[in-house]
Amino acid sequence: MAAGGHFYHWSIVIIMKMTPSTVQSWIHDLPGAQLKADDVEILLETAEFKTRLLEAIQQAGKRIYLAALYLQDDEAGREILHALYQAKQANPELDIHVLVDFHRAQRGLIGKGPQVGNDEFYRNTAAQYEHGIEIHGVPVKNREWMGVLHLKGFVVDDTVFYSGASINNVYLHQLNRYRYDRYHLIDCAKLADAMVNYMRDNLINNSAVSSLLSNDIPSMKQLKLAVRQLRQRLSRAKYRVVNDERGPLMVYPLAGLGRTDNQLNKVIERLLASAQKKVFICTPYFNLPKPLMATINKLLKRGIEVVLVVGDKTANDFYIPPSQEFSPVGALPYLYEQNLRRFAKRHKRAITEGLLNLHLWWHDDNSYHLKGMQVDDRYYLLTGNNLNPRAWALDLENGLLIEDQQQQLADKFAREQEAILTHTTRVASFEQLQTLNEYPEPVKKLLKRLRRVRADLLLKRLL
Repeated sequence: MAAGGHFYHWSIVIIMKMTPSTVQSWIHDLPGAQLKADDVEILLETAEFKTRLLEAIQQAGKRIYLAALYLQDDEAGREILHALYQAKQANPELDIHVLVDFHRAQRGLIGKGPQVGNDEFYRNTAAQYEHGIEIHGVPVKNREWMGVLHLKGFVVDDTVFYSGASINNVYLHQLNRYRYDRYHLIDCAKLADAMVNYMRDNLINNSAVSSLLSNDIPSMKQLKLAVRQLRQRLSRAKYRVVNDERGPLMVYPLAGLGRTDNQLNKVIERLLASAQKKVFICTPYFNLPKPLMATINKLLKRGIEVVLVVGDKTANDFYIPPSQEFSPVGALPYLYEQNLRRFAKRHKRAITEGLLNLHLWWHDDNSYHLKGMQVDDRYYLLTGNNLNPRAWALDLENGLLIEDQQQQLADKFAREQEAILTHTTRVASFEQLQTLNEYPEPVKKLLKRLRRVRADLLLKRLL
């Protein structure tokens, strides 16, 4: 352990000394595909993402591969799933696969009491159609709390729809509320091929992955050995891009699972450490892994401007208004706010000087789910990674890194940043954030109890 610890320490020191030229040296070892500026489109409205996805499904000619944490049995989920089946009836040769988390598909929503899982919805829908599609349950770990399928990306023919969104009403703004995310469309056959091949080679064709259309889904006891082998495979698996040359505008697909040799984690660390002027970071939950927190601290010492956009606690997925019955999961948004308050207090000088800009996102009754980062108007990371300890160590994550040497996409990403910041408030002082004693009584009691037994530290790693 000591040797490993020393190696890790020195690796961080080396990363912190990176320059733009050294970044180019390692980034060009990644498999990537060339882009043109017109190949990249950024959608700014949640509802538009659903509209464009439905249009693409209806017009698909050869393949549709959807990877998401879940596809929910609600109005939006039913609309998407029926659209997939209707496309298949119109063109039986269409290759359609949906990949969702194995555990998540077989349970209801947290804090909502006993419910039937989405797998029953999948089977009932399949029974209505002559030509079937494939819906796969991927068990990344033996238990959901130990890790889930957090792979993102919808491939329709040669277009990649990349977002952190899953498929349900709030993610697709079906009714009155929406969960704000980022929405990128990339028209690139080689990128689409790489993402499809990764899903086929590492997931769909693996014995641990089960059809959720079966009436006899294997138990985890039956799958235990296969899941262990799948986990080992995924910890080494990487995207492959076939025979593409380098150019000034590139996209690199990345994947990672676990703390050891995690390609996505390494790229995120190196990118942050390489910043020369400014970084722009979005995360829904302020619970950064230690390596990222250390890197951000060093960036501030170097005089690099850091912009962090996080959700206000009331814009968190798990927030429960005081007027409603409290559930323990409702304490999480407050736990994240306390993390942010401590961070802001520690860096109050950087905040005053304008070097650190913390923005809280809040818009009516909607929630915030943005992830990713931008470094020096040259590198753009699109990812479903929450930039928290769980994503860092437990879940199967992926991302798309865009390298823009000539700033061909600068205007598009500037408009996206402007849209992101529209409903934010800058934290001018840590005192703007509430203390533990100001919280509702059930929240205060639970957080104090967790702190006494240090269970809050465990929760930060798992949630």
